[in-house]
Amino acid sequence: MLKILYFAGLRERLGQGSEELELPAGVGDVAALRDLLAARGGAWESLATLRNLRYAVNQQMARPDSPLRAGDEVAFFPPVTGG
Repeated sequence: MLKILYFAGLRERLGQGSEELELPAGVGDVAALRDLLAARGGAWESLATLRNLRYAVNQQMARPDSPLRAGDEVAFFPPVTGG
C-alpha cells in the first residue's frame, strides 16, 4: 500500500489531501505513479502538466525516476512562490 499526499494548490485542485493505493504492477517509480494518477482525467491531469512539480518519497526529496516500494509515502507538491 502506498500513502499518497497532495499539498498546497494541488490539494485544492484535486479536492483531497491524501489517499492510500495498492502499488499497481508495473508502477516502479514516481513518474509511473504520476502518470497513473494523471490518467484519471480531469483535475488529475495537472499531475502530468504542472511545471516544476516536486516529489518526495518517505519525506526525502525525490526525482521522477526514484523507485517505489509498497509501504512508501509519496508526496506531490507544486513549487511555492513567496511574495
